[in-house]
Amino acid sequence: MLQLHSTAATLVLASFVALGPLATDMYLPALPAMATALDATPAEVQLTLSVYMIALALAQLVYGPLADRFGRKPLLLVGLVLFTLASLACALARSIEAMIVFRFLQALGGSAGPVLGRAAVRDVHGPLEAARILSYLGAATALAPALAPIGGGYLLVALGWPSVFLFLAGYGLVATALLWLALPEPLAPELRQSIHPVSIARNYRLLLQHREFVGYMLACAFTFAGLFAFLSGAAFVLIEFLGVSAQHFGYYFTLAVGGYIMGTLLAGRLSRRLGINRLLLIGGAIASLGGALMAALALAKVFAALAVMLPMMLYMIGVGIVLPQSTAGAIGPFPQMAGSASALLGMVQMSVAAAAGVLVGHLHSGSPLAMAAIIALMGTAGLASFFGLVWLPARAPRGCGVREV
Repeated sequence: MLQLHSTAATLVLASFVALGPLATDMYLPALPAMATALDATPAEVQLTLSVYMIALALAQLVYGPLADRFGRKPLLLVGLVLFTLASLACALARSIEAMIVFRFLQALGGSAGPVLGRAAVRDVHGPLEAARILSYLGAATALAPALAPIGGGYLLVALGWPSVFLFLAGYGLVATALLWLALPEPLAPELRQSIHPVSIARNYRLLLQHREFVGYMLACAFTFAGLFAFLSGAAFVLIEFLGVSAQHFGYYFTLAVGGYIMGTLLAGRLSRRLGINRLLLIGGAIASLGGALMAALALAKVFAALAVMLPMMLYMIGVGIVLPQSTAGAIGPFPQMAGSASALLGMVQMSVAAAAGVLVGHLHSGSPLAMAAIIALMGTAGLASFFGLVWLPARAPRGCGVREV
């Protein structure tokens, strides 16, 4: 078994957190091909993304409290096995209706990775150090979305779209073996909570009454939703409208992932010096600027791949700063219910992201405009949520009892 504070254990946790971006990003180049093969419209195929996010949101509300009671490892094992089986079923799907169902099941399993991986980081490293570790963990897990669309594009061309889901099934199998053989249980027995419905409801009520938690949660959710709006529309904008080949789609995508890695590494280096709140303000402003620039270029009818990807790279620098800091800020004050806090954070994050994806699917008319406008809106909403609920109250003249991080 690995030592929980070791680099190797952190990398194993990163592989679980990476389940989310891997399962969403790897099949992005295949969306147009799946629409043809399954006789589906672009909106129906994009629904496989939104349904995945909805299932992620719902499942996390269950995983969190159960993991606070029974520990992280048993729930992760259940989730990874379900993810593996559902990925295999996706590869065998022959209708869009079946694909939507299997993607829902895939998400029910895959959601265990991000929510319990984040909670395990909090278990091991504490509230302040968790912000730094989550930043570096975010940089490590960014390798998944960086490589996934490239690998997915080549698998699509060489073996067809089902091969993408066969790869995901193999990944889930390896992750299950790693968890079973290498990772000890991170949750101390004395921190385990009751799973009585009244206790669970009380925990969620306490979280929702905590203004800082809500501010961090909304900043995380809206900023992430801008990323998901891009994931929902990027393949159709870049491949169908702008003529980028499926094989080369992933290379353009690496610009966005590169921005994310830059943001997470920058946050990791500066988190101790600037603190969570200052970094969040900087990251939110960068994301808002990137979204506004993309929308302005789309309104000006500057239709080119780089006119989409360079602003998205800027937006992703902001995402790389905002996501780990807002996550640590939200769950840090709640060691006794870190699983529930992570679950509620993830549920709202995925729900807002799913709504943004549905909007992109319904408003998409071929050009980048709908996608760009929603990205700009989400970035601005994330910054406003943090600024109004955390930053300004913390600086009120008489104080509001808000913890300065």
